[in-house]
Amino acid sequence: MRKNFGSKAFLYPQPVLIIATYDENGTPDAMNAAWGCICDYDKILLCLSAEHKTVENLLARKAFTVSPADAAHVVAEDYVGVVSANKVPDKFKKAGFHATKSEFVDAPIINELPMTLECVLESFDKETEWVVGKIVNVSAEESVLTDEKIDPAKLQPIAFDPVNYAYHCLGEKVGNAFKDGLTLNQ
Repeated sequence: MRKNFGSKAFLYPQPVLIIATYDENGTPDAMNAAWGCICDYDKILLCLSAEHKTVENLLARKAFTVSPADAAHVVAEDYVGVVSANKVPDKFKKAGFHATKSEFVDAPIINELPMTLECVLESFDKETEWVVGKIVNVSAEESVLTDEKIDPAKLQPIAFDPVNYAYHCLGEKVGNAFKDGLTLNQ
């Protein structure tokens, strides 16, 4: 028997994304967001309210980076989500993060996070609060690569559990995309 929960934003897995920008002084900032997805081959969609300092920064600079949060940095990643840069301007530093300027966009790469999508702002809709970014580069530390490809087992991305307010590390491989289903054609 099923239990009904009504209209809720419950979906699994829900990625935890760390969005990074530079402010007007060139100081790095980051925020934690769980409402985002890939929406085309080279685009990312984020739902971010305009009152965030990070959104103010990305609208001014027209650039941002997105890193999947990982199991190794949960405390820092949660911190940049619960503290506002509008109130704590040095929250990036307090989180223990360090930045390197992207070669491709006017935004910081968080050194501690091993994978980054480097994006230019394509659009922001004030009504829906949708940020669309064009991904111009994806970079990853060699430590999370196997055979020159990003290895989720090494990356250890985390997902947000919107029901229990928890983070979970993504689990083991359970199948092969675009392959396993073809066995039903036999």
